[in-house]
Order: sequence, then C-alpha cells, then structure tokens
Amino acid sequence: MDKRQVRNNIRKLRFHNNEMTQEQLAEKVGVTRQTIIAIEGAKYSPSLELAFRIALVFGVPLGDVFSYDAEDDFNQPIDKIS
Repeated sequence: MDKRQVRNNIRKLRFHNNEMTQEQLAEKVGVTRQTIIAIEGAKYSPSLELAFRIALVFGVPLGDVFSYDAEDDFNQPIDKIS
C-alpha cells in the first residue's frame, strides 16, 4: 500500500494573494517560515488548528487549501490505515 499524504495549494494561494511571501504567511498564522516551507513541500502535515488558520488568512474553505486522497482508506480496517 502506498503512503497517503496531505496535499496543499498554499503556494498557489500565496501567489494569488498579492504574491504573499512564506514569511508573511508564517507571521499571520504564528509559525516560522521553515514550518510553511515544510507544509508547502508536503514534508509536514499541519495541526487542524494551523490548517484552519491558514485557510482563514486566504478567506477560503479548508478544502480549498488542503486535500487528502483517502479513497482506498475506506476499504481497510481502521487499524490498517497509515
């Protein structure tokens, strides 16, 4: 089974919001620039609270910022989901 990951549109949203920098977004949501870099690069999945804060900065629903491909996960017992 391949590993699922949270995908995001943060880079695109930053570009469409006056080319907001990673540093500016980090300041608005209360994290470091390195955290934003890690989230954008899918190296780190944010907490639910941070995910909502990011969505609020862009004024969009959470689903417009983050997505998760869970199609196969629903066919497995809960203890087998990675």
